[in-house]
Amino acid sequence: MSARVIALCNQKGGVGKTVTTYHLARAAVRRGLRVLVIDADPQGNLTASAAGDDVAADDIGLADVLSSRAPETLSDVIVPGIWDGLSVVPTTGIELAAVRDELITAGAGREMRLREALAPLLADYDLVLIDCAPSLDQLTVNALTAADAVLIISQAKLYSLNGLDALLTTISSVRSYYNADLRVAGIIVNLYNPRTISARGWLDELTTAAQGRGLSLFEPIMNNRVVIADASEAARGLDEWGSSDARELADVYDAYLTATLEGANA
Repeated sequence: MSARVIALCNQKGGVGKTVTTYHLARAAVRRGLRVLVIDADPQGNLTASAAGDDVAADDIGLADVLSSRAPETLSDVIVPGIWDGLSVVPTTGIELAAVRDELITAGAGREMRLREALAPLLADYDLVLIDCAPSLDQLTVNALTAADAVLIISQAKLYSLNGLDALLTTISSVRSYYNADLRVAGIIVNLYNPRTISARGWLDELTTAAQGRGLSLFEPIMNNRVVIADASEAARGLDEWGSSDARELADVYDAYLTATLEGANA
């Protein structure tokens, strides 16, 4: 059985795409799934957290797979992750940003490079998670073209709400031209502060917008909790952190994983 491929997207930075990818990967390996995470963000933060060994700036990575100037395949660049059952396609140095620019002027088929590179490996994994760059560029289009479903990561803020339309327009275009079966698995709202009037108001707006588009807003909403980022920066799962509230948050990510897979299969 082939892996389910999920792209985690939002063109706005700082919404928690990388930490969500990280903690969903932890939830999946805890279930005994074989998980591949792909760091498609030139910042490389997922690589720094999830790769089992340090990845040097001159090591091969995703950029080499996507570039027409390099011979590497995806299997050539995969490195072990920090947990049994986790593998990582790393991003190193500034090369992925250069390849992003290369894709802008590349010819026919540029949108399919990641999908074609991933296809031979799908039988080796149960789940593939793609951490997308905070932009709607050719790297994100490649991720959406390769994916079975997209998981939208957002915040209860004006700019996140405004960006939802742009992201859904890009998803619609990818469906029309490259990946007719692409689904939206749902929306995770991160970094929520229920004590502020503005956050509560924007959450209501986001909920209304999601319902109007037939999209699922995952519950519970993820409050702004420092331990979520702290655990990923320390390369540990929330269940490994030791505190009861961290273990409760690990259970929330497990519920998010269930909802994501259900949304991808709907």
